[in-house]
Parts: sequence; structure tokens; C-alpha cells
Amino acid sequence: MADVTSNTPIASRSRPPRAEYSVYFVIIFLAALPLATLAFGLAALRGGNIDKGPVARAWSQARIITPMIFSA
Repeated sequence: MADVTSNTPIASRSRPPRAEYSVYFVIIFLAALPLATLAFGLAALRGGNIDKGPVARAWSQARIITPMIFSA
């Protein structure tokens, strides 16, 4: 029996993001921004973790959610 896992081909070079990906990213970022601002404000009032500002929080959420849409 052959071991096909030892000679797996290397994935093709990564392509630059397509326009569709960028459009979805912007839409998700803009939707996440008000919620991230609210979460940041509540964390600041409670004395919680305010390491990242609202823009960084929204950017992180958009970076997590957008690839999920394209992998489905």
C-alpha cells in the first residue's frame, strides 16, 4: 500500500485578495465597528481589558469572519 501523504504537493502560491473578498471585508468591518466601539466603552467603564481600541477590535473580527464566509 502506497503512502500518499509523504509526497503531497505543495499548495499553489497565494493569490492576492480578490475584489469580492475586499468588499465583504469592508462590509463586515463597518458592521462590527459600532459593536466594537460599544464593547470598548463598556470595558473602559468597567476597568477591563482595553489593550485594543475599537478599530483594532473591529478589524480583528472582520479578519476572522470574512475567511469563514469564503471557506464555506
